[in-house]
Amino acid sequence: MKVFLKYIIIIFAAGLILAQNADADISVKAQIDSSTDIYVGDTFQYRIVLEGSDNPGEVDLEPLKQFSPQSLGNSQQSSIRIENGRTTQTKTIMMNYSLTAQKEGPMQIPSVTVRVGGKNYKTNPMQITVVKPGSTDKIKLELTLSENRCYIGQPVIMTVKWLILTKVKDVAFNVPVFESNDFYIEDISEDQKAWAQANHQINGIPVTLKEERKNYQGTDAAEVSFTKVLIPKRAGNIEIPPATVSSEVAVGYKRTADTFFGPTYDYKRFMVSSKPVTLTVLPLPEEGKPKGFYGLVGRYTISAQATPTTDIYMGDPITLTIRVGGGKYLAPIQWPLLEKIPGFAENFKIPAQKASPVTENGVKVFTQTIRPDNNQAKEIPPIPLAYFDADRNSYQVVKTEPIKLDLKPSKRLTSADIEGKDFMPVNTEVEAIKKGLSANYYEYSKVMKNMHFSPLDAAFSPGYLAIWGGPLAALIASTLFKLLTHTTPEKQAGRRRRQAKRNAISQLKNILSVDKDQRNETFAAIMKQYVGDRFDRTAGSLTADDCYIIIFNATNDAETAEQFKDIVACCEASRYASVDSVIDQTKLDKAAELVRIIEIKSGKWQK
Repeated sequence: MKVFLKYIIIIFAAGLILAQNADADISVKAQIDSSTDIYVGDTFQYRIVLEGSDNPGEVDLEPLKQFSPQSLGNSQQSSIRIENGRTTQTKTIMMNYSLTAQKEGPMQIPSVTVRVGGKNYKTNPMQITVVKPGSTDKIKLELTLSENRCYIGQPVIMTVKWLILTKVKDVAFNVPVFESNDFYIEDISEDQKAWAQANHQINGIPVTLKEERKNYQGTDAAEVSFTKVLIPKRAGNIEIPPATVSSEVAVGYKRTADTFFGPTYDYKRFMVSSKPVTLTVLPLPEEGKPKGFYGLVGRYTISAQATPTTDIYMGDPITLTIRVGGGKYLAPIQWPLLEKIPGFAENFKIPAQKASPVTENGVKVFTQTIRPDNNQAKEIPPIPLAYFDADRNSYQVVKTEPIKLDLKPSKRLTSADIEGKDFMPVNTEVEAIKKGLSANYYEYSKVMKNMHFSPLDAAFSPGYLAIWGGPLAALIASTLFKLLTHTTPEKQAGRRRRQAKRNAISQLKNILSVDKDQRNETFAAIMKQYVGDRFDRTAGSLTADDCYIIIFNATNDAETAEQFKDIVACCEASRYASVDSVIDQTKLDKAAELVRIIEIKSGKWQK
C-alpha cells in the first residue's frame, strides 16, 4: 500500500514540474538587422523570435502601426545541444515582418504583445536611427492628379512617375496619401502595353509598377510609374503630401582588374520628392437628386440585351445582359435593382441568386436569368441608371431601350388540371393492434458479507482516500485544463461561429458613439464581419451580393437575405457620396433583428 501511494505522489509531482517548465522555457524577443543604415522611406526587416513553443504566437501589431507592418511569413529551425551527457532539443520560430521608416531621426520600435498557449509575452523595445539620403538630378519623381477639383465620391486618378537617368538599385517608395483617412484607395485596370510590369507594395498598398523607355532631353531614360484611384470622403481643400523615392544611385566606376563582366559601379544613397498637390473637393447638391441615386459621380452609359426574344412561353428562361460603361473606374457600379423597376416584379420572375459582375473591355457586365410570369410580359422595361455629371454640375438618369418579347399565349396548369375533375382521394383505414407487456420477478438469495481484508478496499476507504485522492484529483484537473484550453484552427473557427451573433449585436449597440463620418463604414464592417465569422468566410473580401448568396444558402430566406444585402450596399454606397447615410436606432434595431433571424433560420435549414 505504501509503495502504491509513493508512485502516485511521484507522478503528481512530476506533472507539476513539467507544467511549470513548459511555461518557463518560452521566451520571446525582437530583432532587427542593424548592419546597414535605415533611410527615410526604406523598408527594413523586423523579426520576433519565439523559443520553447511548437506553434507561432498571436502577435498584436497595433503598436507598430506607424511603421506600416507587413507579414513576410514565418520560418523555424531546430538545434540540438549535448551537455553533461544530456541531449536537449530547442525549436525556434521566427515571425518576420517588414517595417517602413517614415521620418528622419532617432525612433523607438515599441514592444509588442505575443500570445502563446493562453499567456501574453512582451518583446523588447528597440532603438533605430533613420537617415535622410542626399539629393541628385539623376532621378526625378512626379505626382499628378487627373482632376484638381472634384466632388465627394468622384474617382480621381493619381499617377506617380519616377524618371531614371542612370543605374539604380535597392529602391524604396513612400506615398503618405496611401495612409490618409481623407480618401478611399482603389485599383484601376492597368495598361498591358508597358515594356515591363512588376507587383510591389508601398505603405502596405499593393501597386503594379510599369516600366517604359523614354527620351529625356536627348538622353535615354527609364520611366517607372503606377496609378491608383483616390475617392475623397469629405469636402474641402485636401493637401496631398509629396511622395518620395530613395535608392542606391551609380555615381562612378570602381577600379578593378577583372573587366570580363563589364564595369563595376560605385553607388550612393539618394532620395527625391514630388511636389505637394491640393485637391478641392465639393459637396454633392441635394437639389434634383433622383430616385435610385446611390453615389455614382462621373458620366455613364447603360445598355441591355436579352436572348431569346422570340417563340417564348410563360416560364421560359431569358438571359438578360446589362452593360454599364463610360469611365475608366467602374468599381462603384452596383447591381441594378430589377425588382424595384415598374413592370419587372409584376410580369417577371427574378431569381434571388445573382452572379458576380465581370469587367471586360472597359464595361461592367451583369447577367441575370428572368422568366415571364404571365401573358402580359411582352416587353422588358427600360432599366435606369442615375449619376451625378461633374462636368454639367447636375444629376442625370440614363435608361436602356425597352426590349420587345414575342410571348406566345399559354395557360398556367393547376393541380386540378393535372389530376382531372373526377379524381377522388382513396381513404385507407389503419388498424392498430395493441399487445400487453408482461413482467418477470426474481427472488435473490442471501448475500454473504466478505470479511477478507483487501488493500484495494483499504485504499478507497475514507481515511486513505483523503491522503492520495486530493493530489491525484489536482493532477487530473490540471491535465484536463490543458486539454480543454488547447486550441486548433477548427476550435477557433467554431468559437467564432458561436460568438458571431453576440459580438455583432454588442458592436451594433456602440455605433452611435462612433464619429458620424465613420458610422456607415463601421456599420458595413460589423455586418460583413458577422457573416464572415458565422459562415467561415473572410470578412474583408465580402461584398453585399456575397452576403446575400451566403445568407440565402444558409437560411433559404430570400427576403431576409435581401434586407441584409440592402443594409451593406447602402452603407458602402456612402463611401462614394452621402446617400441615405443617416444611421439611427431604428436601423440598428432592424440589423440586430436580422442577425437573430439568420441565427434561427440557418440552424433550422442546415438541419
